[in-house]
Amino acid sequence: MSELASFNSLQLDAIKEVGNIGTGNAATALSGLLGHMIQMDVPETELVSIYELAEHYGDPMQIVGAVFVRSTGGFQCSLIFIQPEDDAGLMVEMLLKQQFGTFIPISEIPPEMTDSALTEVGNIVLSSFLNAINILLGTQHQISVPGVAHDMLSSILDVVASIYGQMGETALLVNTELKVEGLEAGRKISGQIILLPDPESLELLLKKLKVD
Repeated sequence: MSELASFNSLQLDAIKEVGNIGTGNAATALSGLLGHMIQMDVPETELVSIYELAEHYGDPMQIVGAVFVRSTGGFQCSLIFIQPEDDAGLMVEMLLKQQFGTFIPISEIPPEMTDSALTEVGNIVLSSFLNAINILLGTQHQISVPGVAHDMLSSILDVVASIYGQMGETALLVNTELKVEGLEAGRKISGQIILLPDPESLELLLKKLKVD
């Protein structure tokens, strides 16, 4: 079942709920990592064609930070965490302040340290998201060493389509905003999780949800 049009409404709703649960799990883990209480807006979850991802985002020229991982095991998939560069920088500042006890502005952080911190954040978010799915399925997973990239959104999504489209053409897109305790009033951090399940993994998920 690789064609998006073949999913019925019950299947779509069930898969979207999995995305909601996974995002909540990721927000909880991120709260522990950053040492701040985090409230998550209700995520917008969509099942889309991997080749139409760009249509679900804003400015294609926007510079973003992206963390990629590949999961093997009972539920094989690829996952990506994408943030606007400003939001990614804020997450890095928060993480380093939590680790070193002092605030360091992103402009003063060496690029290699920035990428290391961003990779840690992305790894926690994506691993926690995947853990929720594996708990539901009763499966286990092994996750690859995360990769990180900074580029225009259009370039990132082109890479996603060209590389991961060989494995499956359906993507679960989860978009949410996080309210972080201690930030100025009204400041939110946005982030998108893209789950790209292998076709066999998607079938397994639907069977577990009893909507195949």
